[in-house]
Amino acid sequence: MKKIGVALLGLGVVGGGTYEILTTKRDYIRANDGIDVEVKAVLERNEARIKELGIDPAIVAKDIDEIVSNPDIQIVAEFFGGVEPARTFLLKALENGKSIVTANKEMFSKSWPDLEKAAKKGGAGLYFEASCVGGVPIIRTLTDAMQGNHITSLKGIVNGTTNYILSRMSDEGVDYDTCLKSAQALGYAEANPTADVDGFDAMYKNSILSSLAYKKRVPIEKIYREGISSVDVKDLKIGAELGYTMKLLVISKHDGKMTEARVHPAFLPTEHPLSGVKGSFNAVFVHGDNVDDIMLYGRGAGSLPTGSAIVSDIIFAGKTETVRRFSFEEEDVKDDTFATDFSTEYYVRVEASHVQDASVKVVSALTKEGVEVVKVLTKDNDLVLLTSTTKESTMQSALDTVRGLDCVNKICALVRVER
Repeated sequence: MKKIGVALLGLGVVGGGTYEILTTKRDYIRANDGIDVEVKAVLERNEARIKELGIDPAIVAKDIDEIVSNPDIQIVAEFFGGVEPARTFLLKALENGKSIVTANKEMFSKSWPDLEKAAKKGGAGLYFEASCVGGVPIIRTLTDAMQGNHITSLKGIVNGTTNYILSRMSDEGVDYDTCLKSAQALGYAEANPTADVDGFDAMYKNSILSSLAYKKRVPIEKIYREGISSVDVKDLKIGAELGYTMKLLVISKHDGKMTEARVHPAFLPTEHPLSGVKGSFNAVFVHGDNVDDIMLYGRGAGSLPTGSAIVSDIIFAGKTETVRRFSFEEEDVKDDTFATDFSTEYYVRVEASHVQDASVKVVSALTKEGVEVVKVLTKDNDLVLLTSTTKESTMQSALDTVRGLDCVNKICALVRVER
């Protein structure tokens, strides 16, 4: 039976979950996959954690060099998070012929070309199923299950923290700050939640998923990003009255040449499948020219769901004779192949003096700027407007004009509306 030696870098939540799966399911993997996967080394400085997991001290490595020089190790799985030292350690592993498995979406999205070069040099492979949407097999769906399709778009909820916050705000009418504190207390959000609530985490995942979907590298610098920290529960309530649910979405589109990629809060019709994704769950909608729409749904985080994706990659890498790499030439990253503007519908809430009179002036100003208003509501001192599909640049220019009206106190909210 083929033997696969694995090293685990870090034994945090996901690293510990992976160790648990690999040890408790070792016989199961032998019987069903025909390979014997053994944890040969771990790199972890927290002695209490090592004892907690019952790890033999003999396999605790003193440094990365001890791991990459071990001929009995074929795969290195990394769980540090952040860019460094993960990047340096994985480059060293690849250059020494060790395939890598990682859930580290930030490091991977920022370092993909360098990792590819090191993998090619060392004859090793890159496996990163767990980097996007936790235990949901979105990566291999894109790479292995949709080869007969040109993928033209993807849309999804890929961050459990923000989905938990927005779900509570929508369902219970609780304000953002209260929901964030609750998410932190439950362990859904970090003490510093910036990566999640400001959309960085979703941006990294959008970069990875869009690159695979469209077979071109989509760097994070080409992705429009906006988070949820300024979302007002009042807009979620009004949105619900209008038949909408708010989600933090990753969105990307590709027409064969131009690629559009963005991350921001958006209203979806309540009947849209993504509107029903609640709490910390994730889901991704993918459109292929032959298969049409498919949706993958499941837990986007947690020790065992993410550990499950890591173990899946380890088994896949261990069983497959040809290593997996995804090379995107640097010349693919050309400014003229990435959209700098996009079009969607909009929800706008304006605080105004004498809202009835203001509605006429605001609608007139928007119309003159090329924005078609399809619905107008008044809510106390607020004016709520819905538009037809409009370019983002046109909408922003029109709102600058609206801000200059004497009857307008401020623009309270601008929410994109997706279908």
